[in-house]
Amino acid sequence: MNFTEIAKSRQSCRSYDETRPVEDEKLQAILEAARLAPSACNAQPYHLTVCRGDAAKQVAAATMDMGMNKFAPKAPVIIVISEKPRSKLVALAAKVKDNDCRPYDIGIVTAYITAEAAAQGLGTCIIGWLNDEKIRKICGLKDPISLVITLGYPTEGDPLRQKKRKSLDELVTML
Repeated sequence: MNFTEIAKSRQSCRSYDETRPVEDEKLQAILEAARLAPSACNAQPYHLTVCRGDAAKQVAAATMDMGMNKFAPKAPVIIVISEKPRSKLVALAAKVKDNDCRPYDIGIVTAYITAEAAAQGLGTCIIGWLNDEKIRKICGLKDPISLVITLGYPTEGDPLRQKKRKSLDELVTML
């Protein structure tokens, strides 16, 4: 699959096949793609915690306040992305330019993870509705949780939904 094919086929998966575990080699390919993701000054101001089994179920439960993300416990893998302190150079740039690049860097690594997962035939859903305190405790983390990504095989027959996006005319200005 080329990148455009991946972009067209990737969607938020909310129906996971609980009977199909994610193979270690596919998970490693996803983590390697994450490792290669660009970041400001190559600082990679985040940490990835891969949760399987009971840990994945506990993290999933910590995303379900107020009835949200009911599908999450069916994902066999959850990747927790926590925010690390900025490197000294990035912190200086942030102070001078009043621009913290960490959210952008976390967005980029998330895109790499979800794109590689799609290339591996896996589904993902990016979840920002979460209980930071509970997830930190479950994962033994001290840094803030930015988001979690559910990962697994979509249920057989899970349809590809039509993408609702702005037209290029609405989205792009050419000068």
